[in-house]
Amino acid sequence: MLKLSKKMLFAIEAVVDIAYNAAGEPVQSRDITARQGIPKRYLEQTLQQLVRADILVGVRGPRGGYRLARERRRITLSDIVSVIRAMETSDDPIEDPAGSPLGKEVVRPLWRELQDEMMVQLAKITVEDLCNRARDAGLRSGIEESPDFII
Repeated sequence: MLKLSKKMLFAIEAVVDIAYNAAGEPVQSRDITARQGIPKRYLEQTLQQLVRADILVGVRGPRGGYRLARERRRITLSDIVSVIRAMETSDDPIEDPAGSPLGKEVVRPLWRELQDEMMVQLAKITVEDLCNRARDAGLRSGIEESPDFII
């Protein structure tokens, strides 16, 4: 079942934070934790899953951290949501074989359709869209504080 869990919310916030604050350098998880208030226990596991899914790239070393694996206009909310849904282990009641005929033939198919439609809508929203919303809301960005280019 598609629901907004803490882990999903934190994953979206972390990816947008990385996109919004990456000023030529990898963004460190401690900086994301400080800016977003995301508990470290959620963050590290989530970031690693996003690396495995090619949404982020992990950079090792003392100045390491995380970068987007591709342009922010090419990462959608459905990309992020799909990774987190796979991580979350709770059983989906839609997939439970038990249930009434009305539930199996009417309610559950309707719910699947609604979930599919939500994923279609999430696929239309990019990380860049969310970065633009953050800019429009007046949130400061690490990119604004750095030079326009890196030598």
